[in-house]
Amino acid sequence: MLAETKLDLAARVRPGARSSTTKDDIQLLYKYDCGANDKVLQAASVLSAEQFTRDLGGSFCSVRDTLLHIIGGEWSWLAYWREPSPNADFLADLRIRREAVFNRDAFPCVAAVRLKLAEVEKQQIDFVNRMTEESLQTMVPFRTTQVTLAQSMQHAANHSTYHRGQIALMMRQLHAEPVATDFHVFLAEGRSQAV
Repeated sequence: MLAETKLDLAARVRPGARSSTTKDDIQLLYKYDCGANDKVLQAASVLSAEQFTRDLGGSFCSVRDTLLHIIGGEWSWLAYWREPSPNADFLADLRIRREAVFNRDAFPCVAAVRLKLAEVEKQQIDFVNRMTEESLQTMVPFRTTQVTLAQSMQHAANHSTYHRGQIALMMRQLHAEPVATDFHVFLAEGRSQAV
């Protein structure tokens, strides 16, 4: 696999290509995603309300706003995957609903964010558990192309990982301890708990 060229890799992962991702892979990925989100919320729970909402600059101003972006993204993707025919009107309405549901003024503290996350994760876990090997190969529109549902789900989880990294930096800026949410840490913790 290490000898694989960039061209070989590009051919294997091109949009629209059948995904080799299995239901077990997706379930593991979303178990990791849920656990990583929980660890970040746990770490953020030591912040004061002022620290939690402080504008630190960057893509999303605060720890709270970045968490809401993560959760809002997961909520939006879930709605998108559930929609039989996601067209431009659906996407426009989804953006409006997301802005209303995840209005930052409704989330002044970690506890409020945690409640919304629990609601979204319950729906997400139900969706993931209903997946089949066949449904993961369903083609879904993605920008100007189509990808498999499995690839889209991988993208959504990766999006959350990216923004959890931003929160780790913010925690350092606030002189608070960030938490390790790397996938390999999740795997190692799972193995040590199984022993």
